[in-house]
Amino acid sequence: MSQDTFRALVLTQENGAIHAEFRHLTNDDLPQGDTLVQVVYSCLNYKDGLNITGKGKISRFFPMVPGIDLAGTVIETTSSDYRAGDPVVLTGWGIGERHWGGYAQRARVKAEWLVPLPAGMTLLHSMAIGTAGFTAMLAVMALEEAGVQPGEREVLVTGAAGGVGSIATALLARRGYRVAASTGRTETHDYLRELGAVTIVPRSELAAPGRPLESERWAGAVDTVGGDVLARVLSATATGGAVAACGNAGGASLTTTVFPFILRGVRLIGIDSVTCPMERRRAAWERLARELPADLLDQITRVEPLSRVVELCHEIVAGQVRGRIVFDVER
Repeated sequence: MSQDTFRALVLTQENGAIHAEFRHLTNDDLPQGDTLVQVVYSCLNYKDGLNITGKGKISRFFPMVPGIDLAGTVIETTSSDYRAGDPVVLTGWGIGERHWGGYAQRARVKAEWLVPLPAGMTLLHSMAIGTAGFTAMLAVMALEEAGVQPGEREVLVTGAAGGVGSIATALLARRGYRVAASTGRTETHDYLRELGAVTIVPRSELAAPGRPLESERWAGAVDTVGGDVLARVLSATATGGAVAACGNAGGASLTTTVFPFILRGVRLIGIDSVTCPMERRRAAWERLARELPADLLDQITRVEPLSRVVELCHEIVAGQVRGRIVFDVER
């Protein structure tokens, strides 16, 4: 491969079926944008899995380079905010969906989407965090702002062995919350306790039908699952509590009652990590740099070659991925 070309995973669609293949592209193939980035790492998110396996309608047009996250260095830019060589992180803003994303060795994007790599953080660790960790931090910030404080009552994290759940569990535990981690995988129990969970809640317990209003159990929750699990979590959240919702792996529908809201003042807070305003985005990344030590990120992360991306996308959709997977785009 010459210096004028680079490798990218390209999605195409034919007769409704998604096809993924690696191609060699040039800068001229890239979409419009004011900043060219040399991508060093990307990562695996549930949305990437849905996109590449075709199990979710994620990409809005084809051909598409998927990958909703990337980290690398600026090659060239017309923006006064950055210069060549600056390390940057990009999550959200529709990359990998409406704009070519991070599963390539180069990306052309808008400078206004970029976040400078926080001091003390490596590019690899920024993708160990990625959209999953960024979303987890936004959820923790939302619970704090809603008045959920560390105390005797536990804070629940659903889908706790996944990317968002793992980092949410670690962040909450490090801030003094008593974390109850829900998972359907018994082999992850020790892993979750190592992250700081004090209680393990079987997923089946939350998925089972319940009453419109259960006994008060949770001070608050980070829910990555949605569907019936979210409804059950709401029904057992204590007076004045809050639930930060950021996923739909268990379904997009929500069948519940008004009782948790009007009898207990429970708040349901939606977490949007895609178009999060830049001021809050930077604040979240700065906190992640301070509150997630490198050894903890290393504990929950493994680095894989981008050549394995299709195989691993099938695994994450099947619920077989624990923690975080970072892709080395050079491999």
